[in-house]
Amino acid sequence: MSSYSIKILANWLNTEARISRPLQVNVSELIFDSRKINNPESSLFFALVTSRNDGHRFIETLIKQGVVNFVVQREIDHKLIGKANFIQVENTQNALQEIARKHREKFNYPVVAITGSNGKTIVKEWVNETLRSTLNIVRSPKSFNSQIGVPLSVWQMNSEHELALFEAGISAPGEMNALAQIILPDIGIFTNIGNAHAENFKNKEEHISEKLLLFKDCKALICCADHTEIVVAAQKLGIRCVLWGKNNNAQLHIVSEKYVANQTHVTLNWKGGDFELIIPFIDAASIENALHVSMLLLYLGYSTNFIIEHINQLHPIEMRLEYRKGIQGCTIINDAWSADIESLRIALDAMQQIQQHTNRTLILSDILESGKPSEILYSEIAELVKRKGVTRFIGVGDQLMQVGNLFEIDKQFYPTTEALILHLPAIAFKNECILLKGARIFGFERIASALQKKTHETVLEIQLSAMVHNLNFYRSKLKSGVKTMAMVKAFSYGSGSFEVANMLQFNGVDYLAVAYADEGIELRQAGISLPILVLSPEVDSFSAMIENRLEPEI
Repeated sequence: MSSYSIKILANWLNTEARISRPLQVNVSELIFDSRKINNPESSLFFALVTSRNDGHRFIETLIKQGVVNFVVQREIDHKLIGKANFIQVENTQNALQEIARKHREKFNYPVVAITGSNGKTIVKEWVNETLRSTLNIVRSPKSFNSQIGVPLSVWQMNSEHELALFEAGISAPGEMNALAQIILPDIGIFTNIGNAHAENFKNKEEHISEKLLLFKDCKALICCADHTEIVVAAQKLGIRCVLWGKNNNAQLHIVSEKYVANQTHVTLNWKGGDFELIIPFIDAASIENALHVSMLLLYLGYSTNFIIEHINQLHPIEMRLEYRKGIQGCTIINDAWSADIESLRIALDAMQQIQQHTNRTLILSDILESGKPSEILYSEIAELVKRKGVTRFIGVGDQLMQVGNLFEIDKQFYPTTEALILHLPAIAFKNECILLKGARIFGFERIASALQKKTHETVLEIQLSAMVHNLNFYRSKLKSGVKTMAMVKAFSYGSGSFEVANMLQFNGVDYLAVAYADEGIELRQAGISLPILVLSPEVDSFSAMIENRLEPEI
């Protein structure tokens, strides 16, 4: 992990830092979310100002939590001066991007940038899946492809990596130039063009042209020859295209396709010779994504035999964490498809949002092909687990069994997933949050199935991120200082009181409201500490409301 002094970072921004707290620890983490802090002393907080939020509101709270380095664009409250270090800039988002750009310039291994309307994350993850045994790869966590996500992704780069994979997404004209200067890609992949995030562009041509700005200085752009609008626009800009497809101008030419069971057999011609690729999917999107990956591997010099072997082993990519009700009142967070330290941080942040459980169990597999010595890697993980409030750690795999002494909490270790499943009945899981984080080879979905509460198959799926988006939209319409009360009566209208109330509390709602006292009591028992208004109080429930700090509407 790279680190820089606060003075160096200020110099990159052509300004000076107001130093009040000289430290031995350099800045190694860039943060903008006051709720997600790993290492306070080594973090630099950017007080981002958007139409829906203002990061300056959280500076005083962060100082109390140990953060001492800030980038701001507003005048600082005089009472905070002397308690922290401040870099004053005109625009904090631009400052975040500039620091990431300066950091990117220090590395010269290949960087692959991926854009398009769909498939960016899957292509990135499949490239990582096929090459992680041969290269030390850094990549965007999850779908970090925005004006904020890209600089945070690029900040992960260090001298130990051999290849970088970064997504880039835009929703309006003028955004891609900034991302291109941060990523500075050597190779590009343009997956496709559709209507996703297209509402702010005049037409498809403008949308394509804006996305192509990411690749203006690339050595090669990989795309499908059959997407003629993309190819023609790229060639007009002088971008060298490396093409695959049915079109005769494709270097990797599709000769034929046929479907066998749940597989697609594709005969391809490359440099005059034919080979057959077996793609373990039959949908058009997966086939397109797999062929983007194949073309990149060929461009990087990998043999057709290598590609045949690895494409045949591709797995579906889960795009989000799954929340499930578990046995004995537990909540299961299922992320049983990948294991690396960056995605582990994201999953642990999600775990911290579950407030109804004071006990938190992490079940983690060996992290394979990280490129780091085991002692260093698992020391970082042990420290992360401790900071994130995990109360019990269950490790699966030979590596974790050898470094168990690093974990200073309640812990258990098993050599295989099968061994853990055999012992599950003897482990006392009750009223706790259980996070499953495992490399795909360990098959943690079997653990998820064993721990999940068995119910009927009718499912109501709630997208909590959409709720957060709506909450922030309504906040943006309020005057400064106006508080918000969220209705979670009737158990959040049948969508689950605990989960919705947790999300609202985590995102800073001021009040909750329920219909009856028993609903408020359940929220208190689940760890919700916000003020709760009872809309239909009954006289015989007043003592229970007083005991549980509920407020009756009179």
